[in-house]
Amino acid sequence: MADTDPAPTSQPLPELHTLVVGREAMACRFEVVFNAGEVPDATELGLAALDLVDSIEDRITVYRESSELAGLNATAAEGWQPVAGDVVALLTQARRLHEKTGGAFDPAAGSLVRAWGFLRRQGRTPDAAMLASARERSGMAHVEIDEHAGRVRFTRPGIELNLGAIGKGWALDAVIGMLTAAGVGSVLVHGGSSSVRAVGVQGPTLPGRRGWRVGVRHPLRPGRRLATFTLVDAALGTSGSGTQFFVDRGRRLGHILDPRSGVPAEGVLSATVITPQAADADALSTALYVLGPAGLERIAPAGGDTAAILVVPSRNPASVRVLTANLDPDLVEWDPGEGLEVVRVV
Repeated sequence: MADTDPAPTSQPLPELHTLVVGREAMACRFEVVFNAGEVPDATELGLAALDLVDSIEDRITVYRESSELAGLNATAAEGWQPVAGDVVALLTQARRLHEKTGGAFDPAAGSLVRAWGFLRRQGRTPDAAMLASARERSGMAHVEIDEHAGRVRFTRPGIELNLGAIGKGWALDAVIGMLTAAGVGSVLVHGGSSSVRAVGVQGPTLPGRRGWRVGVRHPLRPGRRLATFTLVDAALGTSGSGTQFFVDRGRRLGHILDPRSGVPAEGVLSATVITPQAADADALSTALYVLGPAGLERIAPAGGDTAAILVVPSRNPASVRVLTANLDPDLVEWDPGEGLEVVRVV
């Protein structure tokens, strides 16, 4: 789902020429956006970055039986399995996020994703017995990680890791690491527009100019922005079910599951998180969508390096409520149109 898009800046547009290198990957479009003329070998670096995304997808997708993750899912219930160091680090990061969110983010909920038909992108409502069985075969509590030895095992048969809620962000973090190591000072990368990370400055470095401006789309009004955020060496992740849902007996059900109950999360239109790392932003925005308003302080406590924006229905059907936590007002411009009720919660 594409929720964000590069936004124009308040500086004169002629100063903001960009070079964009893009490719389809992970069921969306990845793009690397450079300031035009700033990096001599930008095209080659952009292509190398996209090759890196492709290689990461090959390794962690659940849609290819040859991937490292698919192999782990097939064998880890039999005993300890060796895992590449970077994937062990990713799973360790995922466990930390699982604990931080009180289980609202759970990368070991693959059995639930399968039960609801989302693995084939064909939604269905499982019966009670199927759902109960999937819940028994779900949860990070059944995943053991030995960081020192570089190995992983599942303590219950049927556990499936699915990194769909963190994988794109992890790929973006890897791309930023590669590009900055190559000397790139300013660049924006995104996957499907809903996962974004930026470093440096958009356009020429001028007094008062900071970061890269990114627009977040309104969850109910196509073609309209909710707000424009300035990312200052930061990442942004947005989760919502505006385009990924199915209708069961007249009820609209989104594809974001609450792993604690095993059923689709409801009551939220979109959740956006801004934080230093893209993998964290992706996972935390998914968790915030699941947790709703009660999760704002958990996800984005005051004084921390994470900000959160939650869009929920309003009593007025012509508007939406926007709840924010730890958000720097100098880094956001709300859409001037009517229908936004912005409330600062934390």
